[in-house]
Amino acid sequence: MAMFDRPIPGQSLTEAPRNAPYERPPEVTDPEQAVQIHLERLTRPEVMEDALFFLEMGVDLVSLVEGILRSAVMQGIHSLDVSLIIAPVLHEYIKSAADTLEVEYDEGFEDKKGAERKSYSRDAVLAQRKMEKLGLKPKDLSKKKDMPAPEAVPVVEEEMPVMAEEKPAGLMARRA
Repeated sequence: MAMFDRPIPGQSLTEAPRNAPYERPPEVTDPEQAVQIHLERLTRPEVMEDALFFLEMGVDLVSLVEGILRSAVMQGIHSLDVSLIIAPVLHEYIKSAADTLEVEYDEGFEDKKGAERKSYSRDAVLAQRKMEKLGLKPKDLSKKKDMPAPEAVPVVEEEMPVMAEEKPAGLMARRA
């Protein structure tokens, strides 16, 4: 029943304002102090162990850092703006800990599916061209699931028709 344990739309309007921690001013507004709070927390063995566990389980480093920072914003520790400023510091700290302990992880910056689609599309176009050179009829290579069909877009140059200049008409138009 966890699916139904969510606030209903408009519920925040029925409660007292500034009731949630993130609706009040943050505890820390200085990015250096916010970094210190996070680094002190990450130096605890159980916290770093949990972070490295999630990295080993396939959560990318960018998502892990975003989760840590969102949690701090929701708790009212610092603002979202401070999160954006200190994210690279936490990213590098956790990354260096994972490298030191030889934990395999995905950093989360590259788009693997996009690169795979691009590679497949390039290969499909090359295969079609080679088949055409051999005089064979190319098969439709777009039948593989989740891969876009390579499309050859013919370049057609057309002259744009010259439009007759229209005279403005209406209430605010100038009259000659």
